[in-house]
Amino acid sequence: MAEPITVEDPGDPRLSDYTDLTDVALRRRREPAEGLFIAEGEKVIRRALAAGYEIRSMLLSPKWLDVMGDVVAELPAPVYAVTPRVAEQVTGYHVHRGALASMARRPEPEPGSLLAGARRVAVFEDLVDHANVGAAFRNAAALGVDAVLLTPRCADPLYRRAVKVSMGAVLQVPWTRFGSWPDGLDVLGEHGFLTAALCLADDSVGLDELAARRPERLALLFGTEGEGLTAGALARADVRVRIPMAAGVDSLNVAAASAVAFYATR
Repeated sequence: MAEPITVEDPGDPRLSDYTDLTDVALRRRREPAEGLFIAEGEKVIRRALAAGYEIRSMLLSPKWLDVMGDVVAELPAPVYAVTPRVAEQVTGYHVHRGALASMARRPEPEPGSLLAGARRVAVFEDLVDHANVGAAFRNAAALGVDAVLLTPRCADPLYRRAVKVSMGAVLQVPWTRFGSWPDGLDVLGEHGFLTAALCLADDSVGLDELAARRPERLALLFGTEGEGLTAGALARADVRVRIPMAAGVDSLNVAAASAVAFYATR
């Protein structure tokens, strides 16, 4: 059982996992290097633990000690009790949900190991917005996508905002990164996947037409915000697909597009 430890000094080194959470550039470098990520809020913390992630420590304001009491009672890791003011001084923002946990990352598996038992996967190329990544993962979880594969430059799904926006879905959907891109697409072909690139190309087919084909194994490719898929990715795709638009709108936000494509091909 973890006995809460009251910490009054925001400079206490025991709280170092939680410092400067609003410094995106710093946290993007630091968290993967140190093998940690931050889960924020009761639901996300519980989902991380349910998914089997190892907890390093927990940071709670007083009102959350009772709410998280069952979790605290079972933890082998330290639990730090701090005032809202101390929490804000440490993290750099007002922690509205009052509960943070530092979790240990897992090694990223080889893409082939995720594809072996999958029938429908999503590939995200160079998404830079953590909110879009989180929303896309939530869509994938809700609409039955078996795995998500990311390009080397894609934003971190375990960054705090991505985890928060996904409501913990990034902790449920199997995912990994390609070691190289677009060469990594070859592994999809080796595992029998039809690769469908969502784009606005003149030779693209409608999403309904793709869904009607009912491919046995399907990989849906989505490009970065604004520019879409790169020429290299488009050249290697088996088919180019578009979502029909009306009212002069040319395209959807990538997270919204993923929800439509996942639903249509479910």
